[in-house]
Amino acid sequence: MKPLNPRFIFLLSLTVVSSSFGFYLPGLAPVSFCEEKSKGDLFVNRLDSVESVLPYEYDAFDFCKDTNERRPSENLGQVLFGERIETSPYKFSFKADKACVKVCTKSYDIGSSEDKLKLDFLKKGMELNYQHHWIVDNMPVTWCYIVEDGQKVCNPGFPIGCLVNQEGKPKDACVINADFNKKNAYYIFNHVDITIFYHSGDETNGMSARLVAATLEPRSIKHSNDENPTCEGAPMDIPADFKSNLKVTYTYSVTFKQNDDIRWASRWDYILVSMPHTNIQWFSIMNSLVIVLFLTGMVAMIMLRTLHKDIARYNQMDQRARPGLSVFLGQGTQVFIMTFITLFLACMGFLSPANRGALMTCAVVLWVLLGTPAGYVSARLYKTFGGENWKTNVLLTAFLCPGIVFVDFFMMNLILWVEGSSAAVPFGTLVAILALWFGISVPLTFVGAYFGFKKPGIEPPVRTNQIPRQIPQQSFFTKAMPGIIMGGILPFGCIFIQLFFILNSIWSHQMYYMFGFLFLVFIILVITCSEATVLLCYFHLCAEDYHWWWRSFLTSGFTAVYLFVYAVHYFFSKLQIIGAASTILYFGYTLIMMSQVYSNSNCPNSNVNKLKPFTPSTITIKITIKI
Repeated sequence: MKPLNPRFIFLLSLTVVSSSFGFYLPGLAPVSFCEEKSKGDLFVNRLDSVESVLPYEYDAFDFCKDTNERRPSENLGQVLFGERIETSPYKFSFKADKACVKVCTKSYDIGSSEDKLKLDFLKKGMELNYQHHWIVDNMPVTWCYIVEDGQKVCNPGFPIGCLVNQEGKPKDACVINADFNKKNAYYIFNHVDITIFYHSGDETNGMSARLVAATLEPRSIKHSNDENPTCEGAPMDIPADFKSNLKVTYTYSVTFKQNDDIRWASRWDYILVSMPHTNIQWFSIMNSLVIVLFLTGMVAMIMLRTLHKDIARYNQMDQRARPGLSVFLGQGTQVFIMTFITLFLACMGFLSPANRGALMTCAVVLWVLLGTPAGYVSARLYKTFGGENWKTNVLLTAFLCPGIVFVDFFMMNLILWVEGSSAAVPFGTLVAILALWFGISVPLTFVGAYFGFKKPGIEPPVRTNQIPRQIPQQSFFTKAMPGIIMGGILPFGCIFIQLFFILNSIWSHQMYYMFGFLFLVFIILVITCSEATVLLCYFHLCAEDYHWWWRSFLTSGFTAVYLFVYAVHYFFSKLQIIGAASTILYFGYTLIMMSQVYSNSNCPNSNVNKLKPFTPSTITIKITIKI
């Protein structure tokens, strides 16, 4: 067989790279609109608020409903995130402008207790600043406005209304209009001016027009004629006290504008540009790299020193590490590989915001399929410890950590069920998750454990001593707890800025798209955890304390404790969440996130060795491989 010509290989590579620029990786297939007034659907999603963790479906509020309501199929990630997408009564046809179209009129009778409950729930939503989330052609309908410094900000949502309190102080969106001046009154945004931008396409290439942006302007209008509204007049105020019958008429207008400067593949950019966090991200990464370089220098100095001057020590196998350490490290391997692959795919664009629910779906599927590495690492390490109850070890690996997370998740879901929130996972989905866990993950864990136990235990690099050496009196800094507490500071310092944006995305409902930065910070976190553990474990071993197994595990794992403390600070300083249910949900889900970070910070390699006796140079090398 003749070898391939290098020039041919170069041309082939160039062709593949050039063709990749014509493929829109993150989203779905484009939808083309013809001149013959192609009809389009405007979808509505759940409503959420920064002042409450409880999202609600569109139908929970007394808004206008679509007569032929239908729901598109949702993937597992969308269900777990609580997305509830359905069609709306707001209709449009391509290039067909509409002005002041009536949707419906909602009447509230003072003598009806049901109407009172509906109106009270609607006013409560305005008080807590609940936000609409509308979708056109798989992209969010944004509300763009100018902030104090003249910067244009586009939010993928808009409020259902706002409140002016008893002191006459406007709250939230009521500050945008001076006409919202009645005390102790609610102003509902019952009219929207929708503007849809489209790219005209290229007829020479056979490409039809495509939608590239959709914005709206919410308005509050008290229609004088509910049957034939003119969309002019004073704002629609709803008194805080329900003392008379009330009618609310909902209307909308649609305007189409041509914009050939925005390409369909980059139509999300106008939303992302309004969130300029790039400079902050680079500062965070540079700060983290300085920490990594410092730790790398310290570890290199230790290795050079110990290579020139070996000091003999005695060590024994720490039997206290046998029952639980292998289980946690096996589960950590599963979470680590899942996180790495998920972030890598997100960097490639497969899990972008345009592909709704793909991030969570990918993470769950990967976790289920990665039971084999968890079982293998756990079994191999347990055999190295000389453990004999291999069945118990495998069962704990398969059920302990996932079981704790599932119980926490189930308790949070019960609260969501009681509150009637759209984020409550349906019973059928819970059964499906259990089926994935018991039917796929658990058997794969047993398969991995089978191959792990078939392998011989990891042999120590040197001869071990059977007589434990007495551990000398330790100083304050070489004791277990101070070392563990100090060990989590540096890794947390590398991620806390990125953590701020992640928490904003989860709890403040901001769009997260910086997966490239996140992946880079993740790699820096892994390196920092490894080197911090090596460094502190070296000082620990030089103090002649051979109980290093659990300490090496907890050193970087303590980063999760700092994460929880930061989440508590974020809750009281950045959020405005009120209510016992929302508070319990916040801390319940934070504990789940903390447990995953704790497992992820301690992902091992299977080449962990027991050391007895040891030289500091040997112990340093072996711990590096372990981390």
